[in-house]
Amino acid sequence: MPEIELTFDGAPLPARPGQTVGAALTAAGVASWRTTAKKGRPRGLFCGIGVCFDCLITADGVPNQRACITPVRDGMVLETGSGESA
Repeated sequence: MPEIELTFDGAPLPARPGQTVGAALTAAGVASWRTTAKKGRPRGLFCGIGVCFDCLITADGVPNQRACITPVRDGMVLETGSGESA
C-alpha cells in the first residue's frame, strides 16, 4: 500500500491509507502530542476508541480532534495541543 504524507509540528510524518492519526503517530514513535492544562503532563493514546479525550490534537487547523478516530488524509497538517480539552 503506498504511503501518504502528513506533517506533524512541521516535520514529515508517513502514514498509510486507512490509518487513524493516532495510529500514524504511534507507528512513527510519537507517544505524546498534547499536555494537560494544569500540570503540563504528556498525553497521547489511552483508550484508543474515542471515549477518553486524552489524544486530542489540532488537525488541519481544527483543535480538539480525537486522534484515535480521525482518519489520515494526504497532506494533513497536525499540531500538538497544550492543555485544551473538549
